[in-house]
Amino acid sequence: MDSLITTLAIWALPVLLAITLHEAAHGYVARHFGDPTAEREGRITLNPFKHIDPIGTLLVPGLILAVSSLFGSGGMLFGWAKPVPVDFSRLRKPKADMLWVAAAGPFVNFLMALGWALLVKVALLNPTNVYAMPMIEMGKAGIQINAVLMALNLLPIPPLDGGRIAVSLLPHRLAWKFSRLEPYGFPLLLLLLFSGILGQILWPLIALFRIFLATLFGF
Repeated sequence: MDSLITTLAIWALPVLLAITLHEAAHGYVARHFGDPTAEREGRITLNPFKHIDPIGTLLVPGLILAVSSLFGSGGMLFGWAKPVPVDFSRLRKPKADMLWVAAAGPFVNFLMALGWALLVKVALLNPTNVYAMPMIEMGKAGIQINAVLMALNLLPIPPLDGGRIAVSLLPHRLAWKFSRLEPYGFPLLLLLLFSGILGQILWPLIALFRIFLATLFGF
């Protein structure tokens, strides 16, 4: 039980920040390009309760962390938030601006991973500090969750951000055909997750990103 409580204490803040800022970024960039939908619904906010999905944000990641803590397994941390509403037709240049709206979330996860890596570096510079080890563990958790969210959301599967980026970049006819896959995107993602294929795709990308951060910050 103590191990589970410790794990949840370490991961709670990084997970909430990663999901909250990811979703808020979509709404902020959508507003910048002309769509006020997210702002009108109060979703351009740092209040995590506005973005939390009880199942996707709390139950599923909590169960994965609990199983990993109790049985020592290292499963793929997986979850989702309430999607920020974006009316792409209200963007000034819907097809082109879709790219920036979609890319905003993963880009914020990239920035947060840099921030958590900096926290780890600061803690390592003063290892005798009583808060050094908690800072290091929380920093590692922050790097991990943001790396996972960034890599996952950049997969070219609608309605993930990578799928919307692909729709933005493809020629109109191909983009229209590709966008019609969106209703099947989430079932496909779950299939990839439970078959283990998703982990085989993401873990090498996440490992490379962690090596990049370790090299950049020298730890």
